[in-house]
Amino acid sequence: MHRILKNINIPVSHEIFIKDPISSALGKRILTESLALIEARGMEAFNFKMLSRDVECTEAAIYRYFENKNKLLLYFINWYWGWLEHNLVYSTANLESPEDKVKMAINLVVEGPIYLENLYLNISSLKKVVMQESNKSFMSKELKSNAKNSMLHQFYDFSERFKDLIIQYKPNYPFPKVVVSTLIWSSNLNAFSKLYMADLIEDNFNGQNKLDFYYNMVFNSLKR
Repeated sequence: MHRILKNINIPVSHEIFIKDPISSALGKRILTESLALIEARGMEAFNFKMLSRDVECTEAAIYRYFENKNKLLLYFINWYWGWLEHNLVYSTANLESPEDKVKMAINLVVEGPIYLENLYLNISSLKKVVMQESNKSFMSKELKSNAKNSMLHQFYDFSERFKDLIIQYKPNYPFPKVVVSTLIWSSNLNAFSKLYMADLIEDNFNGQNKLDFYYNMVFNSLKR
């Protein structure tokens, strides 16, 4: 399984990039170096000028791949959720219990991917960037007209698959989509707060304590 996933490239919408970065050595280097820079500096400080220095190319060369740094971030966000969907598919394939499948989905949202090896991107860095930076892309009016169509296609696909698992577990529950979105937003925000606004989060909110909190949040909601 690790070997299969290691070679997978997530197909991101052509609306997000100008030239597919995976299609060339320069494009792959742009992804690798930009991911490291965003992880280290954050989106506010990151720009294509500093990226061009690390990649050792011109800024114009980078603009041939991405219109701006926000589109680059959207590329990473889509890649992450597409990767997480693959993790969900493979991790639940041999599970028979609907409850265990929902728990696995919760685990992936809260803790991130189980499979961390990939030829194209550093999955650990990708997880950190998505956790710390993705809300800046989600809270954009630009996404309203075409979010489900393309700009966040992989995010929607993951959410739909998770929603279907909840329906398998509790067919008559009226708000499976809300449960999924609430889990995603709250876990992401709390993970960010744990790093940058630590006074808002208890010190022992980690490991199994954190997972149990989200298990209880989801399954208590599904008791309705």
